[in-house]
Amino acid sequence: MSAPTLSANDLCHCGSGRKYKRCHRIADLNPDRVANEQARREEQARLAERYVKPGKQSPRREVPPEIARPPYANDPQGRPGVRESAAPKDAETLAKMRVAGKAAAEVLQAVGAAVRPGVTTDELDAIAHAECIRRGGYPSPLGYNGFPKSLCTSVNEVICHGIPDSTVLKDGDIVNLDVTIYLDGVHGDTNATFLVGEVDEESRRLVEVTRECLVRGIAAVKPGGRVRDIGKAIQTYAEGEGYGVVRAFVGHGIGRAFHSDPQVYHYDNPSARTELLPGMTFTIEPMITIGDWHHEMWDDGWTAVTVDRSRTAQFEHTLVVTETGAEILTQV
Repeated sequence: MSAPTLSANDLCHCGSGRKYKRCHRIADLNPDRVANEQARREEQARLAERYVKPGKQSPRREVPPEIARPPYANDPQGRPGVRESAAPKDAETLAKMRVAGKAAAEVLQAVGAAVRPGVTTDELDAIAHAECIRRGGYPSPLGYNGFPKSLCTSVNEVICHGIPDSTVLKDGDIVNLDVTIYLDGVHGDTNATFLVGEVDEESRRLVEVTRECLVRGIAAVKPGGRVRDIGKAIQTYAEGEGYGVVRAFVGHGIGRAFHSDPQVYHYDNPSARTELLPGMTFTIEPMITIGDWHHEMWDDGWTAVTVDRSRTAQFEHTLVVTETGAEILTQV
């Protein structure tokens, strides 16, 4: 039934008491346009439901006083202090890093085993926190530059540094868990992306390609080579498979400091000229995207997401340069 013929200033036929021109006139004259706009809004709302939103954070977890703390844990703002150089580590430090690296890998394994539909990211944080303490270590993220939790949980379109909270993992999600432990004066840092329940093939392939990017980045480590070689190997493979490589976040030197030189880019950066020398320790941690590799930040100042909200995955190991290549320190 067609709408009654009304002038613009008549009362609308719907009984709202408003003038026709300010109520149903546009819809009556352009039904297709209104229907299309409504469909667009419904699609936007449907997609928005899929995206990760900030949840409620639990109170900060306590660390027993007998656990040794990194220096930044005693600073009110968690400031890390002076950045350390990329100089090779001595034998004593490397021995400690092997222990810390193995501990980090064990913690990641324990937290990953708890990933399932219905679990919250805060529950995963509680596991990581307890597992670090059980090994006599301090969860390195806690308090670092003010980070409030012991684990980073990055779900779906979150690239990195997601803060654990009341967010419930759903069937079909993917989640990156980033574990670092401070043990006997050194840090061990590792992460992996886990599938939550039944995950679509596109996301599964993303995860596998990202895992392979880490493998290829490690294989590019040779004494006498350059940091640039690592990023070139990763970018060549990822883009050849049709994926994007995040530029804004990098691997880093590690040891007695959580983050130090060198910066390890995951793309071919000509400025990454640092020579790889036996005894150097750093992380390789490529972040790979299905869509756009650019990022946006949440208001919390930590959580980075893809600009197009496409899914992203990450894998990381801490390693030391050897006389022939690289030794992975973060393995069980």
